[in-house]
Amino acid sequence: MGKAKVHRTPPSLDMTPMVDLGFLLVTFFMLTATAAPDEPVAVDMPSSVSEIKMPETDILLITVADDGKVFFNMDGKYNRQELLRSMGERYNIQFSDDEIARFAVMSTFGLPIGQLKEFINLKPDERKQINQPGVPVDSLNNQLKDWIIFSRMANPKLRIAIKGDSDTNYPVVEKVINTLIDNKVNRFNLITNMERNPS
Repeated sequence: MGKAKVHRTPPSLDMTPMVDLGFLLVTFFMLTATAAPDEPVAVDMPSSVSEIKMPETDILLITVADDGKVFFNMDGKYNRQELLRSMGERYNIQFSDDEIARFAVMSTFGLPIGQLKEFINLKPDERKQINQPGVPVDSLNNQLKDWIIFSRMANPKLRIAIKGDSDTNYPVVEKVINTLIDNKVNRFNLITNMERNPS
């Protein structure tokens, strides 16, 4: 009596679940990632050994470029709307609801308040082409002081940080720091790059 031959089939591996998992992961990371906002100026920060991390929210960022121009940014859409309304009242500038909504999602800016209305009404691509003169910090026209005051009124939990270029002249940074101190802001962070360990 002969033996019955068992028909053997080659093993197969179904990759469908693996492909589904891959697409789920890609979708998850695309939906949860936040894009870095466009900065109007590149800043080469000085190095330090501090390892303190900046918080993710409730940040007021003052950027000082290498040419001494001062730029301002604050997070929080609704806080920014309230901030612009207050600044408009302070400087007698009427901002429309559409301009306030645009300002709320704008990135860092460095303009005197008188030029801000025109800047807000530009398209995002046009804003990138504008050479911004910086927020005034002179003793006679210190608009940065008002931006700080009204920002803290809009969000009392704000943490203030200064990001300065390593080539910035010290007197400009000193003006910014003195503006903070004059407004009773005695705690603020200086943003730096991590110093590399020599190996």
